[in-house]
Amino acid sequence: MNKVNIASYKVEKGLKLSSYNTLEDLGASDKELKKELEHTRKALGKFQDTLYAHGKYSVLICLQGIDTAGKDSLIREVFKDFNARGVVVHSFKVPTELERKHDYIWRHYIALPAKGKFGVFNRTHYENVLVTRVHPSYILGEHIPGIHAVEDIDQKFWDKRFEQINNFERHIAENGTIIFKFFLHLSKEEQRQRLLRRLALKEKNWKFSPGDLKERKLWDTYMDCYEEILNKTSKPHAPWYVIPADNKKAARVIVASILLNALKKYKDIKEPELDDEIKANLETYKNELENEKE
Repeated sequence: MNKVNIASYKVEKGLKLSSYNTLEDLGASDKELKKELEHTRKALGKFQDTLYAHGKYSVLICLQGIDTAGKDSLIREVFKDFNARGVVVHSFKVPTELERKHDYIWRHYIALPAKGKFGVFNRTHYENVLVTRVHPSYILGEHIPGIHAVEDIDQKFWDKRFEQINNFERHIAENGTIIFKFFLHLSKEEQRQRLLRRLALKEKNWKFSPGDLKERKLWDTYMDCYEEILNKTSKPHAPWYVIPADNKKAARVIVASILLNALKKYKDIKEPELDDEIKANLETYKNELENEKE
């Protein structure tokens, strides 16, 4: 199995999505990929226990990708060995009435992971420069001062929104949130095959929506928006990684490997030491328990 070359997935300036592969198998069989993922996610689970005990950092994982890119199954498989108390997943849908009464980042801010925990955003605050960019009429539902019609939403509006998102991520990073952002890069043909499987398999029919076909017709527009997002918001404190998503098993290994490799560099994240007095009396406590009568 080939070693995961983390640098090759990290977004650098001047990214062109067309130059990134959508298929990667790491030179491994499905069985080998499964074994590698099991090994890596166990190490991640142990790290999460230490993160929880340390209590000074949180980890935010942002997942973006076109429909059928494999976000749900990636979350299920990568975080399978985590303590349930240590990871919280949020799947952001169409904003509720309450959420529309706040600014667009509010619902994401209140969902951020607490110190000591991992948080996973399945779709993220980037929907606000993606879906709304493709369908600008959605912005009108946010009731923003000065925005009365689609014609009021110009490039300056989007540039300001990118700035706001960058500021949001800088703020939380400076306060102890370690940020990872993954774009699951799926080919149009693989999406077609996955949609066909949803239609063919009765147990997967519920996942299909006619709206998927309408959005598919806007594929090129979505890819252009993603390209701008990746170029304008990949920062040292909040990097984007483009993950080939046509092979789900390889994609999971790549994401897990990137997480583990980056988190191991935080040498200050370690379990707190016992108080000197407690440490000096460990044998006494042990004897007390061993000699305790029922």
